[in-house]
Amino acid sequence: MEVVVNTSVNKPLPIAVVPFKTSDPNVPVDVATVIRNDLERSGRFAPMPVQDMISRPADLSEIHFDDWRRLSMPHMVVGKVDAGGGDSVEFRLVDVYTTRQLTGYRLDSAPARLRFTAHQIADIIYEQLLGQKGAFATRIAYVTVRKLADGRKQYRLEIADADGYNPQVLLESPQPILSPAWSPDGGRIAYVSFEGHNSAVYVQDIATGRREAVAAGEGLNSAPAWSPDGTRLAMTRSAEGNPEIYVLSLADRRFQRVTNDPSIDTEPAWSPDGSRLAFSSDRGGQPQVYETDLANLQVRRITFNAGGYNVRPRYSPDGSLMAMVHRDDSGDHIAVLNLKTGQYNIVTDTRFDESPSFAPNGSMIIYSTTGAGGTELAAVSVDGRVRQRLASPPGAEVREPAWGPFRK
Repeated sequence: MEVVVNTSVNKPLPIAVVPFKTSDPNVPVDVATVIRNDLERSGRFAPMPVQDMISRPADLSEIHFDDWRRLSMPHMVVGKVDAGGGDSVEFRLVDVYTTRQLTGYRLDSAPARLRFTAHQIADIIYEQLLGQKGAFATRIAYVTVRKLADGRKQYRLEIADADGYNPQVLLESPQPILSPAWSPDGGRIAYVSFEGHNSAVYVQDIATGRREAVAAGEGLNSAPAWSPDGTRLAMTRSAEGNPEIYVLSLADRRFQRVTNDPSIDTEPAWSPDGSRLAFSSDRGGQPQVYETDLANLQVRRITFNAGGYNVRPRYSPDGSLMAMVHRDDSGDHIAVLNLKTGQYNIVTDTRFDESPSFAPNGSMIIYSTTGAGGTELAAVSVDGRVRQRLASPPGAEVREPAWGPFRK
């Protein structure tokens, strides 16, 4: 996938990421370009084009600060990739006006890990200048759908770097795949598969590919969500007749029923502290977001002043915000609710937006929407000021995104 920024903040921060010096022409990744693209993709930085740079220093001692001050360039990044083909990368983030190094590291790497190392450097720069941890070195999961020549559909569960590179197919099936969800440690993915012509929840190890069905059988088994400690899965089941929220203990495979109402309860999401579950329900007559306290199973309604249709809740990593799908006369949009103040903000203006998922630093929300070629992915900042499109590969629709945790 290709990430395209179509809306950014009013005044993104200028920065010059100078091409990194190396004596090896066979280095497989242009580290500075990856860093530059990451920062630009955030919508909060305006990297200087390489062709506009007046010089290409690789170390602090090589920078002629007066020249860069004349260009009103407040910050620079300079660095080197070792001559052995990428076994280490050295970089420095410099304040041009004070001539001071703000941060800098020499990072062990390898040719196959140079892109990841570049993402790590972009994360460090982002945090140093904005005061928030970066999420460029994270991954996303999603489902692709391709229409075959005979009219059948092919579904794939894939993961990729946050910038769309290094895609990896975890599962391929002629039957629908839904609701991928990352484990807190990033090592496993839970998802729904209809490969047995009935919905079942699977857990798959990313490194080994080993997987197992943890909830199957008659009725609905859907919408898995990991507990913050990784020991339980919340999900929707209808084994007893009505779709309700259950919590599965992965250690002993026991289910605890959490809701009990004649309405449809679905799409659970854990609060960051693991004490509560938000979910969608039509128990009030229209689909709205509710929350249950797991200590006493008391349920309260979350969305009151936000219109007649709000579903698919997701807590922000710090628990202060909740993203959801909101429907009004113009279509389905992504909205963000401040759980402390009750302030409600619609952050997208497209018509068919679904499946919101927060970045692990809470700065962006990835979601699916309708594009020129069908369903594709997009991302928006929590305040709606930065918007991106993740262009789909030709011939494929992309849906059901889930942003992974910080990588260890």
